[in-house]
Amino acid sequence: MKPVAVLGPTASGKSALALAVAAELNATGTVAELVSVDAMQVYRGMDIGTAKPTAAERALVVHHGLDLVDPSEEFTVAEFQRRVRDSVDDIERRGGVAILVGGTGLYLRAVIDDLGIPGQWPDLRAELERRAATELPVLFAELAALDPVAA
Repeated sequence: MKPVAVLGPTASGKSALALAVAAELNATGTVAELVSVDAMQVYRGMDIGTAKPTAAERALVVHHGLDLVDPSEEFTVAEFQRRVRDSVDDIERRGGVAILVGGTGLYLRAVIDDLGIPGQWPDLRAELERRAATELPVLFAELAALDPVAA
């Protein structure tokens, strides 16, 4: 079964609705698990400001995509995409329903759409930062030649 998505603005009741739907499905024998598509709930220790589900809520229904990394760690949308897609695939393999819940549009799109998220190139970034510090006008001219609108 395809994932179900519960989306909406901050404090609109998404989590409560998703929890109720999952509990109802689980009561009827259909495995339903919640998968967060919130950009901030991936960070450990960021519970209050992110409205992360409480321990009691997590005990009612299995949750995925929470507390994946420490705030000091680098975490990209590409890594989020991989981890959450793995969770959704696992839920579906077991015959369950993944309920995507959250309000971060990019993170949702990363899961359900075929976004071609580029990798990281730390060497290229370091080189461009070095050049920006020493030869910004030349770098800008190169960008303008490649993409005048972005420049």
